[in-house]
Amino acid sequence: MNAPDAPLATSRRPAWRWRRMLGLAVVLFGALLLAVQAWHFVRSSAVIWQAFMGGSAAALATALGAVPVLFSQRLSERVQDTLFGFGAGVMLAACAFSLILPGLEAARGQALWGGGAWGAGGVIGAAILLGGAVLMLMDKALPHEHFIKGREGADRLAARQLRRTWLFVFAIALHNLPEGLAIGVGYAGTDRVGAHALATGIAIQDVPEGLVVAVALLAAGYRRGVAVALGMASGLVEPVGAVIGAAVIEQSAAMLPWGLGFAAGAMLFVISHEIIPESHRKGHEAFATGGLMLGFVLMMLLDTALG
Repeated sequence: MNAPDAPLATSRRPAWRWRRMLGLAVVLFGALLLAVQAWHFVRSSAVIWQAFMGGSAAALATALGAVPVLFSQRLSERVQDTLFGFGAGVMLAACAFSLILPGLEAARGQALWGGGAWGAGGVIGAAILLGGAVLMLMDKALPHEHFIKGREGADRLAARQLRRTWLFVFAIALHNLPEGLAIGVGYAGTDRVGAHALATGIAIQDVPEGLVVAVALLAAGYRRGVAVALGMASGLVEPVGAVIGAAVIEQSAAMLPWGLGFAAGAMLFVISHEIIPESHRKGHEAFATGGLMLGFVLMMLLDTALG
C-alpha cells in the first residue's frame, strides 16, 4: 500500500532542497545589501567613522585577549577575579572622568538645560538613572546566563529552550553594549583627545575581559575553540554601539549631556550588577578590590594625562 508513495516522497526532496537553498540565498543577499548600506552610513560622517574605528579597536582588543586561551591552561579563579576587578575599575574611572564630568560641563554650557550647577546636575543625574533603567529592563527581558549565577531573564521557559551558548552571548552583549555607546558618545562630543583616552582605556580593559570570557566559557564546559571564538566575538557589539551612540548625538548637539549621562548610567549598572558580584562570589574579594583600584588609577591617569 505504501509503495506508490515512495517515489513521490523521493521526488519532493530535491524541490524542498532547492527552496531551502533559494531562501538561504535571499537571506544572504539581503544581509549583503544591509552590510553595504551600513558601510556607506558609517563612511558618510567623520564623527561616525571615528566612533566606528574606536569601537573596532576595543573589539580587536577583546579578540586579542581571548587568543592566549588557545595555547595556555586555565587561569586560576583568583586571577580571574582580579581581572574582573581591574575591568570594573577601568569602567568606573571612565564613567567619572570621561563621561560624567564632561557631561556636566556640556550641560552647563547649554542654556536649553537651564545652565548652572543645579540644572546640569539634574540633567546628568536623570540621564544616569535612565541609562541604568534601560539596562535593567534589558536584563529582565532578555534570557541570558551568568558565569556563576546561572540563567536569568523574564521568560525562564524560553531561557531553558535556548542553547547555553546563546545565553552567554546575550549576557556578553549586555555587558559590552554600554562600552560601545560610551565610545560613540565620546567621539560625538567636542573633546577628541578625551574621546581617544576613553577608547584607549576601554580597549585596555577589554584585553583581560576577552581573556576572562574565554576562560569562563572553557570552565563552563565549552570546547577550547568554541570558547575562544565566542570570547573574540564578544566585542563585536562595541563598534555597533559606538556607531549608534555617535549617530544619535550627531543629530542633536543638545542631546550630548544626555548621551554622556546615559552611557555612564548603563556602564554603572553593568559594573554593579554584573562585574563586581562575579568577582566577589568566589572568596577573592581582596584581589578583586585590588584589581579594581589598579584599574581605576590607570584609567584616571590615562584620562587626565591625555585629556
